[in-house]
Amino acid sequence: MGGWIILAILAAIVVFAIAIYNRLVTARNRYKNAFAQIDVQLTRRHDLIPNLVETAKGYMKHERETLEAVINARNMAVAGLKAANQDPTNPEAMKQLAAAEQGLSGALGRLFALSEAYPDLKANENMMQLSEELTTTENKVAFARQAYNDSVMDYNNTCEQFPNNLFAERFNFQQAELLEIEDEAKRETPKVSF
Repeated sequence: MGGWIILAILAAIVVFAIAIYNRLVTARNRYKNAFAQIDVQLTRRHDLIPNLVETAKGYMKHERETLEAVINARNMAVAGLKAANQDPTNPEAMKQLAAAEQGLSGALGRLFALSEAYPDLKANENMMQLSEELTTTENKVAFARQAYNDSVMDYNNTCEQFPNNLFAERFNFQQAELLEIEDEAKRETPKVSF
């Protein structure tokens, strides 16, 4: 009789461990899938930028430095995305991606600010269409990043909760890194004057 009780307790522990392991795997796969959605949107963003620069080149002949900065920032962002895509669990790759995307946003901001000085460029239909597509893509990136960060938070919570944390450590489930792309313009305090 005592052997059956011990066997039942061991079976319950094994079933419990399997349930926790499966919950951890599901949470990890959910955040990896959410990163795949970011990958789609960032790839679209990166693909739009060369067309935007080519359109601007004809009008902004004296702004070569700005155009080159945009292309360099785009190339760094593409490399960062590739590294993060290979291993979304790598916190350093996620930090590098965030920094590269922040640099790209800054370079694009300077390009758009300069384009204000070129009325023909602002009125160019291709430039307007590319700008609109880029804005739409930026919004999709923001939504995908929010979904990713929500999935990462859920995964990290699952890893940290007791007794999951005992199994997470044993099965090498490590904390995931949030993707935080700072937009300095959103952090600035608006200036109001009367």
